[in-house]
Amino acid sequence: MSSDLQLKKLRGSGGYVMASVTDEQQSKGNLGGPDLFLAPMGRLESDKISKYHCNTCDKDFEGAPKIDYETLNEVVAENLILLEKGQYICTSCSSVIAEYRNFQKQDEANQVGLAKPETMAEQIVQSSMSQEPESPAQSQTELTFPDMTPSTPAEPTTPDTDFSTIVGFAVYDSEAQKVGTIKSVGAKSGQLVAIVTKIDGTDTTIRWNQVKKIGEIVLLGETLSQTTGSKCDSCGFENKSDSKFCESCGGKL
Repeated sequence: MSSDLQLKKLRGSGGYVMASVTDEQQSKGNLGGPDLFLAPMGRLESDKISKYHCNTCDKDFEGAPKIDYETLNEVVAENLILLEKGQYICTSCSSVIAEYRNFQKQDEANQVGLAKPETMAEQIVQSSMSQEPESPAQSQTELTFPDMTPSTPAEPTTPDTDFSTIVGFAVYDSEAQKVGTIKSVGAKSGQLVAIVTKIDGTDTTIRWNQVKKIGEIVLLGETLSQTTGSKCDSCGFENKSDSKFCESCGGKL
């Protein structure tokens, strides 16, 4: 890849920066849509940032925002180390422009194994499966969601990190169209799902394995119509478009 620098607009959850980046950095910041995102690139050198915009101040600032970071070198999964996490912070109001986490494999030739400690996904599923429903009818018609309200400002996340941080994230489909925002994440019948509030204000359910990538947005591997498919009249679960029986309760669609 070329190492020539190009001035690009890099979006964050609380604004954006204008920075000179390489092709390799642009590749990291490309989540499949038309925009580039700052979080997947990690920590940029301050002298490569020419200006930034803070959504809270609603104005542009010359130069770079403040960059706070912490070196961790923490093993978070088998063959995966969290090297560093940090924030880009407005120098005027101290609002967070973007946050990032840098991961590295210990052995690049091998895959990443189980998270250490267990991932939030596993905790949710185990919690859901261990709860006894009040009645058979309730177990078929209700989703059980733990409290997913983040206690700190939302951080970009990967599948090996706390899933509660994606609540409120924008959801884009495979055509780079915004389809809504994440309302909550939970489990039903041992299957991890996310509730998405669509642009029209209605809610829909997507299965977690249909999430392609997470940065500062949630990117789906399909269009929303392909993802949601047929809704079960009995339990309300969103099935694949070609499903003949509900994947949750087994009822005929």
